[in-house]
Amino acid sequence: MLLPILAVIVGLVLLVWSADRFVDGAAATAKHMGMPTLLIGMVIIGFGTSAPELVVSGLAASQGNPGLAIGNGFGSNITNIALILGITALLSPVSVKSQILKTELPLLAFATLLVGALIYDLNISRLDAIIMLVVFAFIMGWSIFNGMRSKNDALEGDFANEFADDDYLPLNRALFWLVAGLVMLIASSRILVWGAVDIAMALGVSDLIIGLTIVAIGTSLPELASSIIAVKKNEHDLAIGNVIGSNLFNTLAVVGIAGTIQPLALEPEALYRDWTVMGMLTLSLFILGFGVLGRRRINRFEGGLLVASYAGYSGYLLYTLSAAF
Repeated sequence: MLLPILAVIVGLVLLVWSADRFVDGAAATAKHMGMPTLLIGMVIIGFGTSAPELVVSGLAASQGNPGLAIGNGFGSNITNIALILGITALLSPVSVKSQILKTELPLLAFATLLVGALIYDLNISRLDAIIMLVVFAFIMGWSIFNGMRSKNDALEGDFANEFADDDYLPLNRALFWLVAGLVMLIASSRILVWGAVDIAMALGVSDLIIGLTIVAIGTSLPELASSIIAVKKNEHDLAIGNVIGSNLFNTLAVVGIAGTIQPLALEPEALYRDWTVMGMLTLSLFILGFGVLGRRRINRFEGGLLVASYAGYSGYLLYTLSAAF
């Protein structure tokens, strides 16, 4: 089993590196084409940081591994909120000022409920997947329209600081990394999926578990890096925006694309355990950070609670894994 483990490690490293190169190339190309900074941040960066999940889940579905595809999508959402946002809040309390984010969180909650309703029969048909993608397109269109109308929004300021003109690559290098990053994304995803499936088969466990743990954490590393960097620069809205935007992509686009490629039959645990945890964590964002308790920030104690919840969830997954032997 040494070779599959090595494949997962190498695949994850290359996946994170190629995603970063792809984002740099895409953002710089968009800037050279005259795209507004806020639009680059919301669309290009949002897509780029979710590119690992998109490619991995798409390949997993095409190769007949639905558990890995769903586990990657749901597991990445759980990781983003509980682990990444929790660690970010432990480093520095995360305050929320952007009106854009406050309108996008209810959309994320709606998307989570919609996917729960569609997978209630433990199956994602192509029609279900198309519904997810259509809803995703409407949400993205509305978010872009709303974002471009919001003048002097806190999120726009964060993006402007993050993407100063002198930070962009020259156009020829931007195009090179746009193409090279995408090619490496696909290649590294193939390596990762092969290793993950082989490990699951060798251990005699569901590929859903592998997708929820090793693969989900690995494909969420771009969000972790960008959120920590944003908080260190005091760009709190950008940090939480990374999480909300990525989760919208994962919930609708990642799962939707996988289901479009190949209809997916789900294990009951994907709904009753994993979707439920994902939904509860999404609800926690309302309670912790969006004024429900009279505050609009996630403090260090609450960040610790999020990390503890992730540890508890992961511990339960490891328990079910050990019980299989």
